[in-house]
Amino acid sequence: MDGTDMRSILKCVRCGTCRSVCPVFDVVGWESSSARGRMLVAHGISMGLEADKDVLDCLNMCTTCGLCEQLCPSGAAPPKVIEDTRHQLVLHGKMTDSQKELADRAKELGNPLGEKKERMSWLGDSAKDVREKADYVFFAGCLGSYRYPELTKRTFDILKKFGVTVLQDEVCCGSPLLRTGSDPLELTSKNLEQIKKTGAHTVITGCAGCYTALKNDYPGGLNVIHVTEFLADRLAEMDLKKLDLKVTYHDPCHLGRCNGVFDAPREIIRTVSDLKEMRSSREKARCCGAGGGVLKGYPELSLELSKRRLEEMPEGVDYLVTACPLCRTNLKRGEPKVEVLDIIDLLEMAMEQ
Repeated sequence: MDGTDMRSILKCVRCGTCRSVCPVFDVVGWESSSARGRMLVAHGISMGLEADKDVLDCLNMCTTCGLCEQLCPSGAAPPKVIEDTRHQLVLHGKMTDSQKELADRAKELGNPLGEKKERMSWLGDSAKDVREKADYVFFAGCLGSYRYPELTKRTFDILKKFGVTVLQDEVCCGSPLLRTGSDPLELTSKNLEQIKKTGAHTVITGCAGCYTALKNDYPGGLNVIHVTEFLADRLAEMDLKKLDLKVTYHDPCHLGRCNGVFDAPREIIRTVSDLKEMRSSREKARCCGAGGGVLKGYPELSLELSKRRLEEMPEGVDYLVTACPLCRTNLKRGEPKVEVLDIIDLLEMAMEQ
């Protein structure tokens, strides 16, 4: 544990503010499931506490949503402490089965989903439009490539009109490994090498996890923007019509609260439909429950977090819209009353009329 983490731990004055906002504590109820409890556990590990199953569960149930950090009156940063503590434990062979499976799959197959098929097969007939050199490159991501290939192709079909290319040998961005304590160096190095070859000055992504990994965790300070930021600046160049729809928007934690991307998605939504905000939104938006390896490691907990987020939906909306495939996946698991769309789906509806 480095000095920054220890300073963050010592900043925690045990006030309990985090207990009032932590979505996991809200479900589990144990002190060890709050940021305050996890900070104590992290401190204990730094002092030699044995990491048994209960300790691993305590640390790995955190979605790293960052709401505790957002509202901490002392300025502590629990998500970073938790991620770094996970990493230190992994270095000593202390990890859960799901942590190990994520890391092994990503390193062996280039994705943590266990998929063996061609990653870029989603391109289809758009493969002919891939440029070797471009100012912008679209990073599709694992979920986009394997779980939402049609959406990913439609996204690229919009972006390529603005001269955007893709990485033909893209691999996982490394976010699942970073959040769960493993080292993604092999993956990040391969992606960085390809980005450099395209000559692109900006990377565009449609996934909040990819966004925060590429922007904040890759060396060299990549210029990274979300697809909503890219398209919000080009709405006047697109033939869009206003839809007679009311929608609500879920802010992905790692896009909104952790990186401050709030306005671009809303600008797109308000251009093509009417927006009704969820009970908690923007900086205070409740987590969908999937991040930090929780969907993989603790699926029942993740499902309950999704259901509680869905309780915050306003009445009378036609769709629930988000801007992250992981959020979309987990919100769908909660069986909402309306369909869950990616923001590109909504944009396309306005283009097709």
